[in-house]
Parts: sequence; C-alpha cells; structure tokens
Amino acid sequence: MDVTNRFVLDFALRHGGRVLDYGCGAGEVVAAGRSRGLDISGVDVFYGGSETRRQAERAGLLGGAVREIRGGRIPFPEGSFDLVTNNQVMEHVEDLDAVLLEIRRVLRRGGTVLSIFPSADVWREGHIGIPFSHRLPKGSRLRFYYTWALRSLGLGTWKEQAPDARQWAIDKLAWIDAWTRYRTRREIFAAYGRYFSSEACETAYIRFRLLDRPTPLRRFLARTAGWPVAGALERALFRKLAFLVIVSRKKEGGG
Repeated sequence: MDVTNRFVLDFALRHGGRVLDYGCGAGEVVAAGRSRGLDISGVDVFYGGSETRRQAERAGLLGGAVREIRGGRIPFPEGSFDLVTNNQVMEHVEDLDAVLLEIRRVLRRGGTVLSIFPSADVWREGHIGIPFSHRLPKGSRLRFYYTWALRSLGLGTWKEQAPDARQWAIDKLAWIDAWTRYRTRREIFAAYGRYFSSEACETAYIRFRLLDRPTPLRRFLARTAGWPVAGALERALFRKLAFLVIVSRKKEGGG
C-alpha cells in the first residue's frame, strides 16, 4: 500500500464511525480497513481507463464490500456514513458538483469528507509523469512534440509501455484527455463551498509522509511544516508538486 493510501487509512481509523471510500478502485483501502475492524465500504464507477473493476472482482470484494456506482448514484441510503474518503478521484470526475452533491446525500449531518487530488496548478501530470503535459493546449503540435521528446529522454511513467516513444506520447495524451478533468484551486474550493465547509490540510499529509519513514532530517522538516513561514512555503510547493488535501464537513442544518 502506498503512502497516500496509508494516510487515508490512518485518517479513517482515527475518525472512526462508518466509512465510505469513494472511487475505491480495486478496494485496497477497504480490505485493509476491514482487516483492522473498520466499518468501511467502497464504491466506484470503474471507468474505462482502469483495470480496477477486474481486480476488485478477483479479490472477492465486488458486489459486497465494494459496490458499483450506476447512473451517478451511490448505492447507499441517505445519511449512511460518518466519513467519505476519496484519493486521486476528483480529477477524473466530469461533473464535480453532481458528485459532491451525491456524497453529501450519503453523509450524516456533521460528517466529514477527506479529498486528495491534484488541481490544474500542479506542475507534473501525475498519471503519465510528464511535467505540464496537462497544461499545454490539447491537440497542439507543441504538446505532442514536447511529450514525445521528454519520453525519448526517459521521462514518463506507465505500467503498459507502447512500442516506441512516439506511440507512447500519442496513447498517453489521449488517455489524459479522455479521463482527466483538471480544475483550478479557485474552481475546486468554489464547488466544495456550495455543499461543505472546507479547509486545506496539506500540513497533516506532509507530516505523515515525512514521519512514515523517519530520519533526523525528515523529523526536522515535519516540525517546520507547522511554522508560519516555512509551513506556508512547504504547502505551496507541495500543491505544485503533488496535490491538494481537503477536509470538508457537512454543514449543520443540511439535509
């Protein structure tokens, strides 16, 4: 389990209650949480750019601990969960408002949402590993030749490799165009603000990641994450290099 999933699991274990992992993929966090006594379920739309549905089925999770979202509706009644987590999901959502409204529906009054995902401001496109490939004009020659050149130099990540760098660039640019929807931080917080009260919580993740494999330097950096100036710089850099970490709460008086 990677460090971000470990952070999600740690957050869920500390929060307690009934938990839903939205966009759970193969159900790694769900299985790990259940093995530790957590009341956790998972849901996913299992979009065409992923193999996770088959993986969840092979693990015996699909149809039980993990359910499939159909027609945009989470298959649980209103007010079912105390906590909803989502990790690297919202950049794949076409209609963010619809998804947030549905999450709000299944969340109990005063419940919490943990969201981890990149904004358009991030420098490196994390799915294919090419910096700024998501920020250059779609379909442009500049983006294609830029991505092709960087792949030829050895940059880029993907489990399935194309026969050559040129085809890799074609395939991976088509993938991010089909399956990602990057939004600015302003757009993201505006959408969340329509349904929740939210705050950025990158500091908690930075500390967790640094202390996950502690060294004297990592311990020092974990302490500085709470300092006013140093912490602000760390958070700003983290958002550019990685993603946002947002903790949201369903407002009292909401349905």
